[in-house]
Amino acid sequence: MIYGVIVKKLKVIADERGRLMEIIRSDDNFFEKFGQVYMTTAYPGVVKGWHYHKKQYDNMAVVKGMMKIVLYDSRKESVSFGEINEIIAGIHNPVLVHIPPFVYHGFKCISEDEAIAVNTPTEEYNYQEPDEFRLPAHDNDIPYKWERNDG
Repeated sequence: MIYGVIVKKLKVIADERGRLMEIIRSDDNFFEKFGQVYMTTAYPGVVKGWHYHKKQYDNMAVVKGMMKIVLYDSRKESVSFGEINEIIAGIHNPVLVHIPPFVYHGFKCISEDEAIAVNTPTEEYNYQEPDEFRLPAHDNDIPYKWERNDG
């Protein structure tokens, strides 16, 4: 696993009325602070990526559908420099992915319907000076291809 990345298995509590799933708590050992909460979606087969943050930690959980979340460690001083992680997340694998600054990340919807992720980053979005640095999804120096692996 990339240094600083944490994958927290989420517990789903279901009964005859429905279900409940806690995503992030202030007593989680990786919790730093609250910036905002937002949701993002992707349609089937769509890739959203790559980007990283200089200050912000992301805390992402897929709450509908399935996504392949991919991380790339671009930190030259990191013990996991150059490492790639694929995390399959969503209704069939409820996890929270904690992503540190300078780790590129993106995701692809791998379910038949739109997938929805909830993110609780440590910083609020700054519209005047966004802490977001992007690369194209497919034409870049990251050694990763978004195609499905039928291996």
